[in-house]
Order: sequence, then structure tokens, then C-alpha cells
Amino acid sequence: MKEYKRDDGCCIAGRTAGFTLVEIMLVVVIIGLLAGVAVVAVAGKTKRAAIAATRMSIKAVESALDSFEVDNGAYPNSIQELLDDTGQPTWNGPYLKGGPATDGWNQPIQYTKTGERTYRLVSGGPDKMVGSSDDLTN
Repeated sequence: MKEYKRDDGCCIAGRTAGFTLVEIMLVVVIIGLLAGVAVVAVAGKTKRAAIAATRMSIKAVESALDSFEVDNGAYPNSIQELLDDTGQPTWNGPYLKGGPATDGWNQPIQYTKTGERTYRLVSGGPDKMVGSSDDLTN
């Protein structure tokens, strides 16, 4: 504990030295640097987690489409047929639980029937725009 002295040499009891402005600014700068590093590290992991979640959603839709095809003999014309009763006696849905499937950015996964036995599932990816280089597909 540092004591302050008066001009005549006597001590002023009970007074201690505090932090200087330079010390406080140094602590603020260090905290800012640590926060910046943490944000960069978390941002990269968030994008990877969204990509992984999208891949899992696409797999779930593929499974639902395959179940629909086994029950009804053909893939549906729209993804809505996985959710709503088509009126066919072999329909055992809903094939997707919880509504239409979304990707890691909360955008709907787009379904296109490309042939009698083929289909395409697409997520717009991080930029949320289908047709760009970061799209995720089955």
C-alpha cells in the first residue's frame, strides 16, 4: 500500500494510490484484442455449423423422398406432397416432421423433380442465393 506524504513529511493515513489512466487504457486494449480474436474464431465455426446443419437437412429430405417413393411408386411433384395427404391410398405421411425443411440460414431447401426417378435438392448456402458458387446440393 502506497502512502502519500504532505510537504512537511507527515503521512496522510488511509489514502492509497489508484490505477493510472495509462494502466486502464492498456487493460481496455488487451480486452479488445481478446474479444476480436474470439469473434473471428466463433464466426468461422458458426459458418461451418450452418453448413453441417444444411447437409443434415438435405439428408433428411432425401430420406423422406425415398420413403414417399417406396410408398407411392414415384417421387412427388412438389415438396409439399411430403407434408399434405395426396389422397393416394398408399400415402403414409407426413414424411417430413415439423413442416418444410430449411437450411442452416433458415431458408427453404428447394426441391426439383428432374425425371421419373431423379430429383435435385438445393440450398442457397451462406449467401442465400441459389445459383451461386456456394450452393449446397444432394
